[in-house]
Amino acid sequence: MRLTKYAHACVRIDSPDGERSVLIDPGCWTEPEAFDGVRAVLYTHAHADHVDEDRLLAARAADPELAVYTHPELAAEIAALPGLTGPAPVAVRAGEAFTAGGFAVRAVGGRHAEIIDEYPDCANLGYLVEGVYHPGDSLHVPRGRDEEVRTLLLPAGGPWLGLRQAIETVRAVRPERTFPIHDAHLSEIGTENFDGWIGRATETRYARIPRGESALLG
Repeated sequence: MRLTKYAHACVRIDSPDGERSVLIDPGCWTEPEAFDGVRAVLYTHAHADHVDEDRLLAARAADPELAVYTHPELAAEIAALPGLTGPAPVAVRAGEAFTAGGFAVRAVGGRHAEIIDEYPDCANLGYLVEGVYHPGDSLHVPRGRDEEVRTLLLPAGGPWLGLRQAIETVRAVRPERTFPIHDAHLSEIGTENFDGWIGRATETRYARIPRGESALLG
């Protein structure tokens, strides 16, 4: 598989032959070209840095058959968007397995990580795409034989995340490889500090994919 990193929390996964493709969390900072030719979009939750209505409407206008998957609350909101063409978004729940863009996917987790005082208390699904785990705004650790994580997309910055929590998440998940996402909040110095700590304090193969570039997954 080919994993492409776009702005902030958005990633795209493509099969080597280009027949299968899925885009996860194209939010307000995502480059429009991330949608080019993609077969399905997965949204973890409703925050603007993870879902952008105008970009989705433009993508659906270009391809009315573009499939969309997310949790039931957001699925209903997207279905009600004025001008949305094509089929209604597919509502999925934590624990469900489904096929999106030709890939086998399992939804996990269920709630957004807390910042403080139970805020924000909103839905958040993580997605396991054939061993690649995108947790959205969550530190949920998948468990069970059907939830093996070979590649972790690790949130690197945000008001709900601390460096210690990120390290502990990698240690708990124990992925073969880890790539950082959710990093628009970090300065250059903050990025270097985060990368250094994850590289030193965990046993995963850690690397940062430059924005707009790709990594090949075995």
